[in-house]
Amino acid sequence: MIRFALALFAIVCLVLPAGAERLFSSVSTETVQITSSFDGERLTFFGTIAPDAGAEQKFVEGPFHVVVVVVGPTQDRVARKKTNNFGVWLNTEQVEFKGFPSYFHVLASTRLRDITDVNTLTTNYILPESHAISPNPAGWWQTLNFGHELIRLMSEQDLFGVQENGVLFHSESFYSAQLTLPSNAPPGPYIAQTYVFKDGEIVARKSDGFAVRKIDFERFVALSATQYPLLYGLACVALALFTGWLGGVLFRR
Repeated sequence: MIRFALALFAIVCLVLPAGAERLFSSVSTETVQITSSFDGERLTFFGTIAPDAGAEQKFVEGPFHVVVVVVGPTQDRVARKKTNNFGVWLNTEQVEFKGFPSYFHVLASTRLRDITDVNTLTTNYILPESHAISPNPAGWWQTLNFGHELIRLMSEQDLFGVQENGVLFHSESFYSAQLTLPSNAPPGPYIAQTYVFKDGEIVARKSDGFAVRKIDFERFVALSATQYPLLYGLACVALALFTGWLGGVLFRR
């Protein structure tokens, strides 16, 4: 019995890290409001690394690296490929991605490949390419190619991005990071997943949420388009006809 207890204690010592850390993190705002004059908003993520509850150590020992992954609402997306057929460009191939992020941005304290290995980055969905290699009926190669193109297109719209110097350490255990949401940031719930690395391993992590919401007239238009699509369509047609008639009257004068 004593030998079994000693063996169990040795296994626990091997599994558990020698110095356990925990993370206290937060985001500067819980709600980003989209109005007619919305041209983006800057968010600040900050936190501190402390010894885990019950740990004997009073101070944490680095060096640490921090990676903040900001993910927007997920949705099904279809990537299509156009080819020229006898002078006409047609969609000939497509791959559908289930639960693909509408926004994905990574902030890191240094180069990601210097923080940890590619396998850890991929399995924790820290790399943008991680979402392009998920299992898909289209096949691995097709999914990878179309996923890379989808990420490239969304990066051009500032919806995907990586800043490998986006996290700054103000002390050995306190950090901050800033991110500017673009004006075309999709509304919905967002998650900021923060990872703390030490010697290439994840020693602490924490999630913080915030929301991007449309308010005032923009919210009214968005709700009308989704809840009353027929009336919304008729109102758009009526407004277009009225605008065309008014323009004709003004220019006739």
